[in-house]
Amino acid sequence: MDWDDLRVFLAVARSESLSGAGRGLKIDPATVGRRISRLEDAVGAALFAKSPQGYALTEAGARLIPHAERAEGAALAARESLSGPEGLTGLIRLGAPDGCANYLLPGVLARICDANPGLEIQLVALPRVFNLSKREADMAIAVSRPEAGRLTVQKLTDYHLSLASSRDWLAAHPISGPQDLRAHPFVGYIPDMIFDKELDYLAEIGAPPARLASNSVSVQLNFLRRGAGIGVVHDFALSAAPELVRVLPDHIRLTRSFWLIRHADDTRVARLGRFADLLLREARAEMVYLESIA
Repeated sequence: MDWDDLRVFLAVARSESLSGAGRGLKIDPATVGRRISRLEDAVGAALFAKSPQGYALTEAGARLIPHAERAEGAALAARESLSGPEGLTGLIRLGAPDGCANYLLPGVLARICDANPGLEIQLVALPRVFNLSKREADMAIAVSRPEAGRLTVQKLTDYHLSLASSRDWLAAHPISGPQDLRAHPFVGYIPDMIFDKELDYLAEIGAPPARLASNSVSVQLNFLRRGAGIGVVHDFALSAAPELVRVLPDHIRLTRSFWLIRHADDTRVARLGRFADLLLREARAEMVYLESIA
């Protein structure tokens, strides 16, 4: 079985189309289709079922996925073994929730790139869970530890969240205790777009539903900066919003964790392992610093 055909197979499985696979591989869709047909002839089974929605894996295709991914991991590991122990090079794509991406990672990734001039990092900030099986990213950060899938999971760092509002708003709406909270407007997540139970902060602290809501941490922060009310804010983001002050810090402070998630087969790729080690070290140091100045 030809590895190059398996590489094309994985690209179609992840993009669910010949054109999407072709763009990623920089070959035309017709060539992608021929490679898939050749592979199907070699294995004696149809690997995809075509529909108006795209190319979906058949049962045989789903069985081939883990074998193709192991071959991909072996090819990556072989390439890494020939590149030497010098500084990190090439492209690494990291997925992260938008709060982490906007307020924790910029300094971390800038330092890593400064120390490794041949390295290119793409940071994908999205308010949802990343699908590593479809290779949306080389690794991802999540707010909950995944319980299923062929994944390697490490705790990146703990972090804290506090109630906050703008100084001007709080001066006009004094709050003496938790009993006062329900009388005031809150900023938070859109309820049906909360993609992880760990983000349901308002329900946990007994606050009313958000009057102004967004699926973006950055938008929520800007609502609060403009005096929209009270909301739950990452402590590590407070230094980026000097207009904000903590509300009832002795009564309400939440603790959460970020988790670094990698595909299990990628643990053999030395370059990704070295990047993960740097990311863990730098993120933990950055968290200590940012929370200390909040």
